[in-house]
Amino acid sequence: MAEKSLRETLINELVEAGIPSPRLEADIILKHAAPSYPETTPDEEKKAEEMLRRRLCREPLDKIIGCREFYKSYFKVNQNVLTPRPDTEILVEKALLLLPEENSLQLLDLGVGTGCILLSLLAERKMACGTGVDISAAAADIAAENARALGLESRCRFIVNDWNKTDFPPESFDMIVSNPPYIPRAEIALLDREVREYDPLIALDGGEDGFACYRQLAAFVPLILKPGGYILLESGAGQAEQIAGIFTATGLALVEIAKDLAGINRCVILKKEVAK
Repeated sequence: MAEKSLRETLINELVEAGIPSPRLEADIILKHAAPSYPETTPDEEKKAEEMLRRRLCREPLDKIIGCREFYKSYFKVNQNVLTPRPDTEILVEKALLLLPEENSLQLLDLGVGTGCILLSLLAERKMACGTGVDISAAAADIAAENARALGLESRCRFIVNDWNKTDFPPESFDMIVSNPPYIPRAEIALLDREVREYDPLIALDGGEDGFACYRQLAAFVPLILKPGGYILLESGAGQAEQIAGIFTATGLALVEIAKDLAGINRCVILKKEVAK
């Protein structure tokens, strides 16, 4: 019997481990480990086997290869940042509908992580500038790397700070976006292994009820949002209405609760009305 090819070996191992889309994942591993496959060197085969070993330990493939596609771009990722997910693209899509192309705009991303939301917006709105804030210096570094890779570094800056300690001038932003931690603390242990072991805890832990970060945001974002400006927030399943209530209690007006592709209420959009 002929010896199995490296690709067949990868596929079989992934199938036995119950990894979804084993053929696709095997091809991605080979693309990064052995670009000239089926021609391989011993070092390339070793690299492919090491990547497989990590994947069988349920390390996400994007963390193994070091990048993840989001919206229209690829973003560098590692263990210090939350993996960008397709669910979050609804924030970008809805934000772009509210951002005029011809206007000079100031955007703020609180909990910037990889920078995927902010940088996707800046890539589409050439007149806009952005600020990203993250409590993690390592995350801010990744966001800055992604900005440079996309040629957007001249239109954005990244600040390492706690939201509560970040001082911005009143009414300084046209739009604020945020995908804050929203997993109730007791539920983190129940998350899929790929999330709970490989995404940073600080990007997941939303406090006892999952709403702690939204309350923090609601305490100051209405003050730094310009009249007529918008805030777009990612929501966990079943949380959108309560998040909307937290922010409407501050005087913001609810514009829309938008569903993601799975039909889950994922994006809460509010507006600071212009005083009459």
